[in-house]
Order: sequence, then structure tokens, then C-alpha cells
Amino acid sequence: MSESFHFEAVEILTVGTLGPKGQRVFYLQCLAEGELVSLKFEKQQAAALAEYLDRILGQLPEAGEGEPPADLDMREPVVEAWTIGSLGIAYDEHADRVILVAEELVEDEDTAGASARFTLSRAQVSALVARARAVVASGRPPCPYCLRPLEPSNGDWCPCHN
Repeated sequence: MSESFHFEAVEILTVGTLGPKGQRVFYLQCLAEGELVSLKFEKQQAAALAEYLDRILGQLPEAGEGEPPADLDMREPVVEAWTIGSLGIAYDEHADRVILVAEELVEDEDTAGASARFTLSRAQVSALVARARAVVASGRPPCPYCLRPLEPSNGDWCPCHN
């Protein structure tokens, strides 16, 4: 079984990629308590996470934001701990913190996977939303008709044009 993580004092939680456009590998990366953890996940998971977190922030009452993290670039080395299968989000009203829980993708249903729990301030969540959206949008542009990613090597031509 892979290692589980539980971070109450997250310094940085970010989304980043490795590899060229069209072949990028997405990571959710956390720096906390002197430990750097990189979890692989899908582009669609990054986009959905940003949208859901943004909705959560919009539903919360006004509060002091605090300082957002200054630098959300991924840190080296990027060593994949495990692949995320599912994500869950909760809000701790008493502490005014958003809790993000990632669960490991496992092949065998009888095997318990690892989990990661990140406790975040609203400012950290807001910065994560902006970063995830920017990283997702920095990929290949979508076809205006079918929304599949266009291949620059094909002159941005899409098979749906046939």
C-alpha cells in the first residue's frame, strides 16, 4: 500500500504539469511540514476541482482572506507518490478551513488505497483555483466545433471538419 498524508499546515498546494502539450502529466503538489508530495491526476480532475472549489468559495460568507501563496510553480523533484482516483471536499466552519481529501486509484477493489488530506485557508483555495484554471487552459486549444484538443502538428486541423 502507498503512503498516506495528512497535512494541517499546508504551505503550498498547487497544480502543475510535466511534459509537452498533448502529452502533459498533471500533478497536485503539496509542500507542507518540510515534505514535498506530488500526486498524479487527470486534466479533467484538475478542471473539475477548480470549478467545485470556486463554487464552494462563492457560497461561503465573507471573511478576511489572508495572504495567498506567492509562488505556485511546482517544486523539484517531482516524484509521483501515487495516482488520485477520487477527490472530496469539506468545509470546517469552526476553523474556517477547506479540507481537500484525495484517495488513491487502486486496481483491486479489495485493496485499501492511500489517502491525502490537505487543510487550506480560503486564500490558498482561491490561489489554487486560479492556478488550476491557468494550467488547464495552457494546453492545446480546443476545436471550436467538437471541443477536442487540436494538434498543432496537423495545422490545427480537426477530423470533425470532414
